[in-house]
Amino acid sequence: MNALINFFRPHLLPLLYALVIVLVLPLIAGYVVLLERKVMADMQARLGPMRVGPHGLLQPIADALKLLIKEDIIPESADLWIFWLAPVLSVTAAMLAMSALPFGPAFQIADLNIGLLFILGISSMGIYGIVLGGWASNSNYSLLGALRSSAQLVSYETAAGMALVSGLLLAGTLSMRRIVEVQSEQGVWFIFLAPVGYFVYVVASIAETNRAPFDLPEAESELVAGYMTEYSGFRWALYFLAEYANMIVVAAIATTVFLGGWLRPFSGVRALDFLDYLPPLLMLLVGAYCFLRAPRQPAKVQKGFLAAVGLLCFGLAGILGLALLPPAAAFKPGIHGGFWFLLKVFFYIYVFMWLRFTFPRYRFDQLMKLGWHFMIPVAIVNVMGIGLALVLHRQFGWGLAPALVVTTAGTLLAAGYLAYVGQQRQSAFVGDT
Repeated sequence: MNALINFFRPHLLPLLYALVIVLVLPLIAGYVVLLERKVMADMQARLGPMRVGPHGLLQPIADALKLLIKEDIIPESADLWIFWLAPVLSVTAAMLAMSALPFGPAFQIADLNIGLLFILGISSMGIYGIVLGGWASNSNYSLLGALRSSAQLVSYETAAGMALVSGLLLAGTLSMRRIVEVQSEQGVWFIFLAPVGYFVYVVASIAETNRAPFDLPEAESELVAGYMTEYSGFRWALYFLAEYANMIVVAAIATTVFLGGWLRPFSGVRALDFLDYLPPLLMLLVGAYCFLRAPRQPAKVQKGFLAAVGLLCFGLAGILGLALLPPAAAFKPGIHGGFWFLLKVFFYIYVFMWLRFTFPRYRFDQLMKLGWHFMIPVAIVNVMGIGLALVLHRQFGWGLAPALVVTTAGTLLAAGYLAYVGQQRQSAFVGDT
């Protein structure tokens, strides 16, 4: 029996993890959309979706059912097979990229020694779904949106890749799991060693996922929804799912490479081990807040739902608390690691939402100029600076932190010079016109 278990374990667990991702990801994407609508409503001093379910929490289910039964319209002159295949290609690439992501120390489908390279290569395949969808629609609006999207993605993928190289230089490996372990061994997250690289990656990831203020390929006011203009029903929903899945992918990459992955803050400082009690305490506070708010709800169903959410939070707090006890010490890294990883991903996605409702949309020429004239040069200078810091550290005996401070200061000076030159060019152009 043990031999049978040992035979199936290497294959069964990855299969179960893959099923969880495929089955749960669409539900998560739907509720990320609901969260985005609620955040937007809060920033605009209104309620957001409230009608379908308690506090509108069944709205994603209603939206999915609506898209499933909605009429599927296909243009008469469209290339039928490519029109069908394009959205499937985009969502498949987004889901497949998650196979090498470690969602905590105990949840990863495959720990590849070229994990980051695999994720970037697979996620880059999503652009083919966008281009093929725009071309197969046989519509000028769709084709123009696809071309703009491909230009944008290629431009900012270059900057994002160069930003991630800074993390790879510090880690010395492409394995996603090993990158987190190196941060644990060094006792510092790479965001503190390569802040410029993290900033470049954040900006580039917003553009890669077609999020505002860089959502030019889908700008309804300019392109009638861009490359997905001719799509309707569930095929349109697949593009939408691919976009939100890519948000999770880029957030997970940033969390792994720059934010310590599943490590809690200051995991190497023994004096701060009391932070291990923060996850159960946070769940207890959320549960208590739910019970505090439940009697104030206008309908019985809303009161019952908030009470149920409070009980769920108390249950999660119990699980997180039990993991701290000595008998369950073996389960603590997986449970608490998953909590910290998902919390960091959540905050990264929240920044996406916050930026969407804060900054105005760029013009496309401004978007491309930012990518090619500023982000890519700064990313290249940053990689050269980190490489120089590592040479000073390993060959000349400098401390790593002082060397990185000096080279980061040089990178910031180069960024300031590029911004100044860009401003001068813009002023000269305005003066000439």
